[in-house]
Amino acid sequence: MDIILASQSPRRRELLTQMGLTYRVRSVDIDEHMERALAPDKLVETISAEKAAACAALEGPEPLIIAADTVVALEGAVLGKPHDRADARDMLSRLSGRHHQVYTGFTVRRGERAVTRSECTDVYFRALEAEEIAAYVATGEPMDKAGAYGIQALGALLVEGIRGDYFNVMGLPVCALGQVLRGFGVTCL
Repeated sequence: MDIILASQSPRRRELLTQMGLTYRVRSVDIDEHMERALAPDKLVETISAEKAAACAALEGPEPLIIAADTVVALEGAVLGKPHDRADARDMLSRLSGRHHQVYTGFTVRRGERAVTRSECTDVYFRALEAEEIAAYVATGEPMDKAGAYGIQALGALLVEGIRGDYFNVMGLPVCALGQVLRGFGVTCL
């Protein structure tokens, strides 16, 4: 089966490969700055569904398409990717010593059939010193990540613990995705 990942995310590519899937990547261009008044779970579901639809419009009905979107939410307010280093420092300062949620919405689509779901993981940050935040931002790692950190790399030094799917924080809830893929005839085990 022809499987397409509608994302340029290296983390999502790594996770699909880890799941044993053979796929190709197709980048799609949609407006990801949708109505931020949506609840975080609905926002990521909407964006993932739009990415899948845009990819289907380019690729036709035969391929199986996987699309996803991830945001960080602090007290219900969505934190996307930082605009610049100052924004990254601000986000990390707000997350310091607190817990927040990471939401990933994903859509699996083939032809007219589409299944969209979202997953939420609670993440607990330790209290961070201003020098640590500055040093982490200086690495450049926060700049392309929702909430200005990546749990799979140096950002792991900021996280005291999580409750939920670790891979969801990386950008793709592997367990939930595997279950949905089974419904499309794709088994990973």
